[in-house]
Amino acid sequence: MRTVIFDLDGTLADTSGDLLAAANVCFRELGHGDVLTTATDRGTAVRGARAMLTEGFERLGQPFVQSDIDQQFPILLEAYGKDIATHTTIYPGAREAVSRLRDAGYKVGICTNKPEGLAEQLMAALDFRDAFHSLVGADTLTVRKPDPLPFVEAVTRAGGDPARAVLVGDTQTDRDTSANAGAPSILVTFGPGSFDVSSLKPEALLDHFDDLDGIVARLIA
Repeated sequence: MRTVIFDLDGTLADTSGDLLAAANVCFRELGHGDVLTTATDRGTAVRGARAMLTEGFERLGQPFVQSDIDQQFPILLEAYGKDIATHTTIYPGAREAVSRLRDAGYKVGICTNKPEGLAEQLMAALDFRDAFHSLVGADTLTVRKPDPLPFVEAVTRAGGDPARAVLVGDTQTDRDTSANAGAPSILVTFGPGSFDVSSLKPEALLDHFDDLDGIVARLIA
């Protein structure tokens, strides 16, 4: 069965606002106020909690060690879980594209480096979870992207065939995951990062979800 697997953050939805807000909870509790902003740090947000904390501590210009990051990490996740979908928006055309793929007989799933519980919570809050046949998060298995196993697991749980699957993402991690799995990748050009994803040489670029159907059909006909 042909299968399309999606990354979540920066691919299906812009989650940067809520992620940055959660990171700023940590810095406020440390007495620094808001350190990260959506104007400058949206790209950092999609790289994950530890990347945001590292960027924030570096911006403060104060010495810090890995244990400082480790200490704040669960605080950030707790804050994010309490306010997970206030600023998050699904990218234009994403709902409709997923629906069209299902109608055309494709299996669809999610493979994200967000913890599975938070990913499930977010997708439910966005009223989008039931559109997907599977969801594999960072802690579903003992490995995470760019290891190929989470991608393969997402395909398998969706009822698909890993040999006839494609990964839609927005980062180097997604490109590496698909390459490691021997699958084609489609990278979106509208994610929150400023990096030129065309330099990663994916099998295809996606400028708008309206174009996804044709690209997928070409890659896994």
